Amino acid sequence: MKLTAVFEKSQVAARALNMTSDAAINQVLADLADLTEARAASILAANKEDLARMDIANPKYDRLKLTEQRIADIASDIRNVANLPSPLGRILSQTTRPNGMELTKIAVPFGVIGIIYEARPNVGFDVFSLCLKSGNACILKGGSDAACSNEAIVKVIHEALRKNAMDENIVTLLPNGHDATAALLNAVGFIDLIIPRGGKQLINFVRDNAKIPVIETGAGICHTYFDEFGDLAKGVALVNNAKTRRVSVCNALDCLVIHEKRLCDLPQLCNKLAESNVIIYADTEAFNVLKGNYPAELLQPATPEHFGTEFLDYKMAIKTVHDFAEALHHIARFSSKHSECIVSENAERLAQFNQAVDAACVYNNVSTAFTDGAQFGLGAEIGISTQKLHARGPMALEELTTYKWIVRGGGQTRK
Repeated sequence: MKLTAVFEKSQVAARALNMTSDAAINQVLADLADLTEARAASILAANKEDLARMDIANPKYDRLKLTEQRIADIASDIRNVANLPSPLGRILSQTTRPNGMELTKIAVPFGVIGIIYEARPNVGFDVFSLCLKSGNACILKGGSDAACSNEAIVKVIHEALRKNAMDENIVTLLPNGHDATAALLNAVGFIDLIIPRGGKQLINFVRDNAKIPVIETGAGICHTYFDEFGDLAKGVALVNNAKTRRVSVCNALDCLVIHEKRLCDLPQLCNKLAESNVIIYADTEAFNVLKGNYPAELLQPATPEHFGTEFLDYKMAIKTVHDFAEALHHIARFSSKHSECIVSENAERLAQFNQAVDAACVYNNVSTAFTDGAQFGLGAEIGISTQKLHARGPMALEELTTYKWIVRGGGQTRK
C-alpha cells in the first residue's frame, strides 16, 4: 500500500501547526470537547457495532467499550489538556560562552507522531488532544476490533478542525490491515516517532520491525509486595483496588508478593477478591494457607508461567518470599518496569524498596491504579513508557516535545 502521499500531507500539516498560536489550539480543543458530547450518540452507535463483534468475555471488551460517562470523561480530559500551559518554547537551559555566543535550549515538537494501538477507542481522543497541544501532527493506526469507533471519533476531530479552518491532516486514521502498519513502521523521513499502545506482543512487534524511533508503552506486569511490616487494613484495600478496579488496564495488579511472616493474613488480604471472582494462582505455601479460606473453584496451584504474566483479567498470582531480598529478586526478574508497590510501615524498608526497584513508577502504600496521566495531574496521557530513553512513566505534553539549540551572536567566527 502506497501511503507516501498521506505521510507527506501529515508533514505539511505539522509544519503549519508549529506556527499556530496556543490560543488557536485551545479553541480547537474546546470545540472538540463540546462536539464530543454533542456527537455522543453517533460515537456510541459506532462503538456498539464494534462490541457486537467481540466476545463479552474477552478481557479487551472493557477497553473497547464506550459509555455516556466515558464520553463525558473524555470531553473533560480534553478540556483539561486545553487548560494546561503549552509545553512549547520552554527554555530548558541558557548560557553565554566566553566569546559572547548565547546558547538557548528550547522545547519544540517532534513533528509527526505515529500511534499504533489495539481495541482502545479513547486513545484517538487522548492522542489527538496531547499531540495538538504539543504541536505535533499524528497518524493513528487502530486495531480492526475498534474500526467503527475509530472512524466515528476521527470524524468528530476533523469536524472540530474544519470549524477552526485548520488542516484536517493534523490527524490521520490509517486503513485497517497489516500493509498500513508496515508502511507506518517504515516511513523513514516522514514519521519522527512511533508509540505503540497495547500488549506485549504488539510492543515487541513494533520494536522489532520499526525503522524509526520507538517509545515502548503499555505492557504492565505489576506487583504489590506485602512486607512483614505491612499494615493489614491498607494491604486489603490496596490489593483489591489494584486488582479489581479495572482489570483490562496496564496498571492492574498481576502478582501479590507476600512475606512468609504474614501468610497468616493472606486469607484476609484476598477475602474481597473473592467478591469479584478473582482466580488466584498461588505457590505451594500460599495455596496451603488459602485452601479452605478461599473459594475452591477460584483457587489453583501456580505454575512457572503464571509469574511474569500480564493477565488483563480477573486473575492474579501469589508468590511467597522468605525475606526482603527475595522479594526484590522476584520483582526484578518478572517486572515489566511499569508500576511496583510495597505495603510497609518500616521507613528503612520503604527507602530500600524505592532505591532498589527498577520501574517507571514505584509506590509506597498506594495502589498501582494511579499510574495514569490524569491522576498525575498531566491532563491526559499518550501512554506509560516502560523504557529509559527520553521518557519514563506517564507520557503527556512535556514528553511529546524534543528540543533544539538557538545560537545568537554578533558575527563570531571559529579559528
